[in-house]
Amino acid sequence: MARPGSGVLVSLGGGYSSQSMARVVVWEWMNEHGRWRPYSAAVCHHIENVLKGDARGTVILGQVEPQLAPYVIDLQSMHQFRQDTGTMRPVQRNFYDPSSSPGKGIVWEWENDCGSWTPYDMELCVSIQNAYEKQHPWLDLSSLGFCYLVDFDGMSQTNRQSQRKRRIRRRMDLAYPLIAGSIPKSQSWPVGTNSGTPCTCQQCMLVHSTRAASNAILALQQRRRLYGTDPTSAVVRQSNTFAGSSLWSPTTTVARGHHNNIKVGGGGGGKMEMNGGSFSCAPALVTLPTNHTLTINGQNNLNRPGTQRITVTTSRGSIPPGVPALPVKNLTGPGPVHPALAGMTGILLCAAGLPVCLTRAPKPVLHPPALNKSDIKPVPGINSIRRKTKKKHLRKGKNPEDVVRRYTEKVRTAPDEDCTICMERLATASGYEGVLNYKAIKPELVGKLGKCGHMYHLLCLVAMYNNGNKDGSLQCPTCKAIYGEKTGTQPPGKMEYHVIPHSLPGHSDTKTIRIVYDIPAGIQTTEHPNPGKKYSARGFPRHCYLPDNEKGRKVLKLLIVAWDRRLIFTIGTSSTTGESDTVVWNEVHHKTEFGTNLTGHGYPDPNYLDNVMRELSAQGVGEDNLKD
Repeated sequence: MARPGSGVLVSLGGGYSSQSMARVVVWEWMNEHGRWRPYSAAVCHHIENVLKGDARGTVILGQVEPQLAPYVIDLQSMHQFRQDTGTMRPVQRNFYDPSSSPGKGIVWEWENDCGSWTPYDMELCVSIQNAYEKQHPWLDLSSLGFCYLVDFDGMSQTNRQSQRKRRIRRRMDLAYPLIAGSIPKSQSWPVGTNSGTPCTCQQCMLVHSTRAASNAILALQQRRRLYGTDPTSAVVRQSNTFAGSSLWSPTTTVARGHHNNIKVGGGGGGKMEMNGGSFSCAPALVTLPTNHTLTINGQNNLNRPGTQRITVTTSRGSIPPGVPALPVKNLTGPGPVHPALAGMTGILLCAAGLPVCLTRAPKPVLHPPALNKSDIKPVPGINSIRRKTKKKHLRKGKNPEDVVRRYTEKVRTAPDEDCTICMERLATASGYEGVLNYKAIKPELVGKLGKCGHMYHLLCLVAMYNNGNKDGSLQCPTCKAIYGEKTGTQPPGKMEYHVIPHSLPGHSDTKTIRIVYDIPAGIQTTEHPNPGKKYSARGFPRHCYLPDNEKGRKVLKLLIVAWDRRLIFTIGTSSTTGESDTVVWNEVHHKTEFGTNLTGHGYPDPNYLDNVMRELSAQGVGEDNLKD
């Protein structure tokens, strides 16, 4: 049954003022696309419980959800730390109205490609629930940077660019924690009434050792500032406890090298005396570029004032047998990862007695070795070496009534079933009656598509066509069958292709076809989301690779057809950076990694050529287009 009322554009400002006395707390972490993703309500309750007892403590997420076992949150630096890879991400504490979806325990989710359900960002969830409660039939998310239309009658979301539809659902879950009063102020670590002994599991020992190692670093630095000397050893006094018991003995001796540097790797392991007992430190090998120095900002945590140099050996020692290699990611370049992560991880693992070899994560090989012009050859069986699209190639819209009549035939007696576009019965008038007025198409007329036989109100098909690319083609919303020649909204640019004398992983017996796409920035036209507004073009020219064999050349020919129909790219919101009004891929996957497959966009991938041909077929580009 259709929902009454009209649709709505989503409004900004899903959060809640921190000045209100009662608030719902949602903890969120930042993903690789720069978007804040909410933790579950159970995890948020756990974090709040830890926060009440220790405002600068550490939250072990695996105590609530087993799948989060590698993750801990440092409440002082407000970062999530993954212990098996070293990846760090910012976290934040956000507030919402108690009457909003998190306060009621309502979760909105969309169905991903794997068939499982992914929750929306919390601000989107709040906006969707608000519109649902007001009984709006649909919700436009474009003002939040997403080109999606949420249909509450059909419980689906539709990509306004590609017209791809996904199922959505609304489910009840645990309500998020409710707090009253002001936000708790930072407290000295540790705080709490629990007087028990620390947990002795490896995960907790790892967390405790992080604090112990950072305490030692700070004490060494303070001693150096006070005395200005360079003794061979220093006494570190106990400064912190965990849950009422000591992590360090009142006087803990730490071996020191020259110039107050802590050396990781190379020589033999150090030794720490903890609570009267000795704790041997296996050497942790850290492989980094020559002359690479790491600066630790930390007291108790990784983000407090004060610095201490760590000299990392540049020699590549042999890794002892049986010692697992632990890649440490994102050590250089911008991002939320602390620059001292590698050295700090080495120290804390050493303090915990865990022998681990820290290595830099391998980098993807995106491009082949340098080439001369004479090395580049045309692709066999293809005459040209480039294609261009210009403004004059941009199509003009066609009459919607003519397009719908071309691909449908009238149905005299409508069956007793729903029109899946407007969700009204086919025997009644279209849900677009009064919204669209076409003299030649009455609201009660029903048509059947020629190939697939699915039936809809003719007025609904006109409305669907008007909401699409208006390129003279129709796509059945039920089975996705395409009528006519589907074209896209790809902006002007050029496509080049040639053969290079190098082989892809998994295709050692063939050379490689390289495709180079180049699209400049420009101004959006009427077919784009925001006409008259500038659009950006990041990462161009983009290089893509295919094996130079029979199937690879067939895929290239299909990609050329898709390029001519302007289906390879579109303008929308980047799933990588979250940037809107930018040139993005249009659901036809390409291999952009030449020599590796670390990102999933490289070789070997034995199913890639078949998969991309299916994706092209879904866009109306099939082998029947290659006859001539």
